[in-house]
Amino acid sequence: MRSLFISVLLLASFSLKAQWKNYIISIKGDTLNRVDANDKKQGPWVVKVEELRGEPGYEEEGFYEDSRKDGIWRVYSLSGDLIAIENYKWGEKDGKQQYYTKMGDLLREESWRATNPENPYDTLEVPDPEVPDKWETKIIKLEVATVAHGTWKYYEPGTGFIIRQENYFFGQLDKKNLITAKAGSEEKKAVEKPREVEEWEKKNSGKKKVKVRDGRTGF
Repeated sequence: MRSLFISVLLLASFSLKAQWKNYIISIKGDTLNRVDANDKKQGPWVVKVEELRGEPGYEEEGFYEDSRKDGIWRVYSLSGDLIAIENYKWGEKDGKQQYYTKMGDLLREESWRATNPENPYDTLEVPDPEVPDKWETKIIKLEVATVAHGTWKYYEPGTGFIIRQENYFFGQLDKKNLITAKAGSEEKKAVEKPREVEEWEKKNSGKKKVKVRDGRTGF
């Protein structure tokens, strides 16, 4: 039985070596950092970058497809703190990207649009500059691999209030709808007063002194 078990392990090992040109085995037994016979990265990867010339190191994990990042990638500091969640398509940033402080507070949200390298054209609905409320379909060629596209939000660490909001359309910043707020102040929602309090304030507005019962004893 023991010899049979060893034989199975050897066969599995030979199978992996035949399938992958290079790989590592994690402490959980998973096959990571796979490189196929064509020298292309495939499947789950963990990449560690050490600190260099004052730049902080980091560790990232995610998936490769034909040496292109694909899907969700998470970035950690070397001390293990999550500092980014990024999304990739065709090896480029695509969709929402989130970045955090070392304390875990959301710092910034970005929005990107990746380009298919095999078909760098995109169909868009754009407003007619001469006719209000009229849109027309246009096909454009994207000259770069990825562009800022959509809403970007910047947050005040600790409170979560939005302090700046930008809107991009294929790399072009919409300056007309740029929102900049003083940190925290303009994102605070006013606390709604109960109807009874509003009525009391309205009834007693303009009076110099209003005696109210506050629960204290004595005069």
